[in-house]
Amino acid sequence: MGKPERGSDDGKSHIPGAVVAAAVASGAGTGAEAQIPEARVPEAGVPGTRTPGAAGPPAAPGLPVAAARRVGLLFVLVLGGLTALPPLSMDMYLPALPAVTESLSAPASTVQLTLTACLMGMALGQLVVGPMSDKWGRRRPLLIGMVLYVVATAICAFAPTAELLIGFRLLQGLAGAAGIVIARAVVRDLYDGVEMARFFSTLMLVSGVAPVIAPVIGGQVMRLTDWRGIFLVLAMVGVLLTLVVVKWLPETLPPERRHGGGVGQALRTMRGLLADRSFAGYMLTGGFAFATLFAYIAASPFVVQEIYGASPQTFSLLFAVNSIGLIAVGQINGKLLVGRISLDKVLGIGLAVIALAALALLLMTAGVFGDVGLIGVAGGLFVLMAAMGLAMPNTNALAMTRASHAAGSASALLGTSSFLIGAVASPLVGIAGEDTAVPMAVVQLVCAVAALGCFLGMCRPWRQRSGGAAAV
Repeated sequence: MGKPERGSDDGKSHIPGAVVAAAVASGAGTGAEAQIPEARVPEAGVPGTRTPGAAGPPAAPGLPVAAARRVGLLFVLVLGGLTALPPLSMDMYLPALPAVTESLSAPASTVQLTLTACLMGMALGQLVVGPMSDKWGRRRPLLIGMVLYVVATAICAFAPTAELLIGFRLLQGLAGAAGIVIARAVVRDLYDGVEMARFFSTLMLVSGVAPVIAPVIGGQVMRLTDWRGIFLVLAMVGVLLTLVVVKWLPETLPPERRHGGGVGQALRTMRGLLADRSFAGYMLTGGFAFATLFAYIAASPFVVQEIYGASPQTFSLLFAVNSIGLIAVGQINGKLLVGRISLDKVLGIGLAVIALAALALLLMTAGVFGDVGLIGVAGGLFVLMAAMGLAMPNTNALAMTRASHAAGSASALLGTSSFLIGAVASPLVGIAGEDTAVPMAVVQLVCAVAALGCFLGMCRPWRQRSGGAAAV
């Protein structure tokens, strides 16, 4: 097998293997590189595996195409698993929310705080892990976070009261933040512009499976045991994912691209990112869009099961159908729209559809159209979820495009803003009790309008910015 090729002269490579080879050549190996020598060969089937403007993927002499394809798929699966961990931690637990309220003798609003606590933990944890990964590389902070996640999740299974469960969920979120923030930073290490948006859409195909199967798994676990068994299953998933990261995820940030500063340097970097009006606009746009999604996640178990009388299995099926809609639209975005239509335009369409779906849900739940029943509400939720497939990957890509110098810190800010806004929005969906879905629809509409307002008012997509995201 030939010598590994180095990355581009500026230290930024869009080929995963080139970054691995550069790290090996500079002595930054962590042990993972030697286990996947094929990673230095680009995989033609994965978006973003060639530098922009190249006529085609570089040749791979001496290595079969099938081997390169396996490496590319494995890379997507590992990053997809990391980004799937937060929705998996949330959505497997959703069918059990009514059972938790009964088991711990706590009101629904208190039990919903277990979701809020996990979100808060993920938000604060990303602020720590993101800058750490810019300083020490991606693998070390990720592995520390994964180990702590497993321990915290196992502890959740034995929480005797709602208050202790809230505390343990906060710890679980703090530890689990490492997976999502570092996965996004790794994507920014390797891809740029349109290719990055395509890779985020490809990643959604993998990570989007989690919300599809998680409530189904949670519902089936509830048939065999109680809600505590769900946390034990999550702990086992965490163990498996940790082992996969140890064996197959290489270091993507070589030493020459790391920041040597401490807390002060990290704060200055984040302040500089927030001073970029467009980055801040995309960050807030993504945060409010995520809050719209999380209002659905927090309220739907009670809306579907308590108000409309569906079983946990029916709720799981409806949740899976909605998640499939999100995945399908995400793939349409990556395969058909990205590269043909500007990312800003696609994002604007997605945000507009989300706002219209939220308005329709409010009118239906308020009884303006009479008793539409579960089918009508489920249809509105499906449209809202599907439109997220246009908003989520493009918001991430447009924001991260403006942060090539500090991907970890930028990823932390994006994730933190999303989870914090979502954490604030989630308790509001139950503010009027468990007998009406109107609060859910109101929170969704307010957040959707706020997302659209931040996009139009701060990002100003109609203005051409040389080298900026609007031109992508």
